[in-house]
Parts: sequence; structure tokens; C-alpha cells
Amino acid sequence: MSQTRHPLASLRQCLRDAVDESEIEALASRIESDGRIGAQQIRAQALRRLESGRAERLRIGRLVELRDQLVVRGVQGIAGVDEVGVGPLAGPVVAAAVVLPERIELIGLDDSKRVRPKLREKLAAEIRDVAIGVGVGEVRVEEIDQIGIYQASLEAMRRAVKSLERSVTVEHVLVDARTIPGVSQPQTSIIKGDQKDASIAAASIVAKVYRDQLMQRLADRYPAYGFGQHMGYGTAAHMAVLDRVGPCPAHRRSFAPVERAERRLAAASTRPSPAP
Repeated sequence: MSQTRHPLASLRQCLRDAVDESEIEALASRIESDGRIGAQQIRAQALRRLESGRAERLRIGRLVELRDQLVVRGVQGIAGVDEVGVGPLAGPVVAAAVVLPERIELIGLDDSKRVRPKLREKLAAEIRDVAIGVGVGEVRVEEIDQIGIYQASLEAMRRAVKSLERSVTVEHVLVDARTIPGVSQPQTSIIKGDQKDASIAAASIVAKVYRDQLMQRLADRYPAYGFGQHMGYGTAAHMAVLDRVGPCPAHRRSFAPVERAERRLAAASTRPSPAP
């Protein structure tokens, strides 16, 4: 009896609609002996998807190795902490603290800087859905100008941990490349932690998406500066507007480019008008 040969368009749609590996494997098996070139191309795509999924699970597995070592020692409530927004000329610095469940399937999880914006937003929602707890800490522009950006970033992380503690017990903190003052739990500092640990990567994504949303609101309040495009970073377009009209209340006046722009504008306004 000859094998039923499904239309290629139908096979392609089956592959697009497949949501788990068992469906993809079933499709690849069904068309293994289908001699049509198009069918074999679809099977090759299915096999690549399977391989990609396996590679991603291995990568995610490596991201939880340190956390799992702590769990084996009986440590619970292990939080990853990271901050975003140190470099911009405007807006707050934001940190997040995240405790992930034992098993995670956050496909694409990585340092927020290495994740595309659309995927970042999707992951932030997924992280909030599956996390045991999420805390966010924010330090506004006025405080940044008072205490400096380095201390402000540490304070944002401290606030994130304190916020997290209101919903879950935190016994250990994994943090990206520093130690947070004012936190009583033991801490492990990991260089490039947002690329090496799932909890820190999750915190970086939550913090980035949260801060981007804040910057979009500032863009509505101060439309001239384009905060929605550059999130407060010193792009050429941002600097051009800053030099032309000066800073707004969202700018960090302790940052040299902002201070220089404000001084230039103040000096220009005090120059005497030319004689008639």
C-alpha cells in the first residue's frame, strides 16, 4: 500500500504549528520516506528545530549550575540580582531581583543586552509568570545626582532585594560583578553573571523592560528628546537636542554632557544683546 502524501503546504503548516518536540519528531518521522524534495526540505527544517531546542536546553542547564550547587547544599530562595541604566544621561537606574523555580523553560534567556527587544518583552512577561518572586528597585534622577551613579546602582539593587523579601524568603544572592551593601544574606559575585546565571539574566531582563517602560512615559512627558528611541543614552540625536534646548527634569545633571549643555545654555542667555 502506498503512503499517503500530504500536500507540502499542509506539511509546512504542521511544522509552523508544532509547539513541542513530540509533534516535530512525529512530523519528521511521517515524511522520512517521502521522496519529494520539498518534503525532505521540510524534514530538514524539523530536524534543525529539534537540534536547536536540544542545544538551547543544554545552554539553559549550564545557566542554573551554580544555583543548583547551592540547592544541593540546602540553600533555598536563591535570588539573582542585576541593574540597568548606569550609562544613560537621563532617567532612573533600575534593578531587579528574581527567584526562579527549580525547573525553567525560558527559551532565549540571556543577558538583556543580547536579547532582541520583542523577545525581551516576551521573556519579561514569562519570567514574572513563572518566578517564585520578583522585586524591583528604582533610584530616581535626583538621588543619582546626590549620591553618584555607582552608589545609586548599588542602592537600586539593595531596594530590589528588599522588595523581593516582602514576598519570598531570600537565603542567598547571586549578583553581577559586585557586592550589594546593606544586604544581610550571603552573596556570590559573578563576573558577567548576566551571561552565566539564569537568575541574574532573568533579573537583567525584568529590570531592562521595566526601565524601558519608564523611559517611554518620560518620552510622552518630554517629547523633544526622543527618550523612547534611545532610552536616555547619549546618542548623536539626543546630544543634538540637549545642546539645542538644554536638559529637562529627567536629565542627570551630575553627568558631564548634561552639565556642559546646561552651562552653555545659561551662558548664552546672559550674553548682552548686540547694540542696535
